[in-house]
Amino acid sequence: MKCKIIFLLRLIAAGILIQTLYFKFTGAPESIYIFTQVGMEPWGRWFSGVSELAASILLLVPSTQSLGALMGAGVMMGALASHALILGIVVQNDGGLLFSLACVVFVACTVVAVLRRDQLHNWIHFAKNLVRQN
Repeated sequence: MKCKIIFLLRLIAAGILIQTLYFKFTGAPESIYIFTQVGMEPWGRWFSGVSELAASILLLVPSTQSLGALMGAGVMMGALASHALILGIVVQNDGGLLFSLACVVFVACTVVAVLRRDQLHNWIHFAKNLVRQN
């Protein structure tokens, strides 16, 4: 049961993140507006898109799902902070859709990271060993 829940949460988070890539990479007016308001257009939009793509790929690969969840939660913390401090909940009359999607991705990624913390510990151990070798 736990594995099915994790799998569903991974699909939801990755699906939402992948869906937004079109708007970021094509320079959709909504995306340009958001990143202009935040003062990060165009480089912030591109960096955000690349980060969300990487998080999506990591989420979908079973052996890296915990890293993808951690990365996805981190990126969504930035999105939520932007909404809370600069943009507001409703952006260009979207009814709060973008804010809601960011909340869903944040919660899904956080739950996956917590439920797969054993995998995160393995990655931390792996990274420590790499640093010791160099």
